Amino acid sequence: MRLSSFADYAVVLMSAAARHCGAAKMNATTLAAETGIPLPTAQKLVSRLSAAGLLESSRGTGGGVRLSRPPAAITLADVVEAVEGPIAMTACAEHGAHDCSLEQDCRVRSHMNLANEAIRSALAGVTIASLTLPPPPLVSGEVEKQVAL
Repeated sequence: MRLSSFADYAVVLMSAAARHCGAAKMNATTLAAETGIPLPTAQKLVSRLSAAGLLESSRGTGGGVRLSRPPAAITLADVVEAVEGPIAMTACAEHGAHDCSLEQDCRVRSHMNLANEAIRSALAGVTIASLTLPPPPLVSGEVEKQVAL
């Protein structure tokens, strides 16, 4: 499973906004310049993240965007769901109607729901605040694993 580029960019944009938390408001142009995200994409992300309540925006002189709550209270799950919708590995993990021909006889659905919840919980365990910190040092043996990848 891989995050879409849009979700990945949303995480990058939110971590940049978190680095400026408490400072002057930023706008999509400055966030795009700081992160390297194309301006039209940054504008779409600001709009989506604002609609989801993760960013607050104001117009006019001194306007711009800022985090709607402390970076420690915003998780990767919040950001991904804001731009992609509910986190679901499979269609049957989403609530509501599904278009799966195997649904009635499926014996793995409940297991997929467990896997889906594990992924969502892992994303919910990482805050935007933690993304503004230097990465933790690699444990002995991890360097070899990273190089092998």
